[in-house]
Amino acid sequence: MKQDKFLTGILIGIGALILLALVLFLTRQDKRDYVSDTTPEGVVHNYVLAILNKDYEKAYGYLADLDNKPTELQFRQSFLNGMVTPENAGVEVGKVETIGNEAYVSLTIYYSYNDPFSSRYGSTDRANLVRQNGAWKLSYMPYNFWDWNWYQEPYKP
Repeated sequence: MKQDKFLTGILIGIGALILLALVLFLTRQDKRDYVSDTTPEGVVHNYVLAILNKDYEKAYGYLADLDNKPTELQFRQSFLNGMVTPENAGVEVGKVETIGNEAYVSLTIYYSYNDPFSSRYGSTDRANLVRQNGAWKLSYMPYNFWDWNWYQEPYKP
């Protein structure tokens, strides 16, 4: 009789844990919202979020108007052709250093392995921005969020 009560207690406890996990899963706030883009870190945040949301038009609006800027079609094609792969990376925005009309935002890019037994790892990099017409615009982002040939002078044989 005592064993039945003990077993029943264990089963009720397991059921309560399952119910709690289900409630937490269904009610969690997994919202990623855009922030004000008047600061360099806000521009970086919004650019990454637009890329992850596949809002390429919005993301393209954060690019600086410099020589050899990709067209919007070239920009979009980089993602569709797999040249830029933001799906396997996460970004943590860090400290901002502003020097005149240029800003540098420290970033930690987190990469994850495809197997369940490995943990993620991070590398540090930075985003470069320039101030144009009163707004901060990106001139460089790390790989996974930027195609190496954007803003590069075309090859002339």
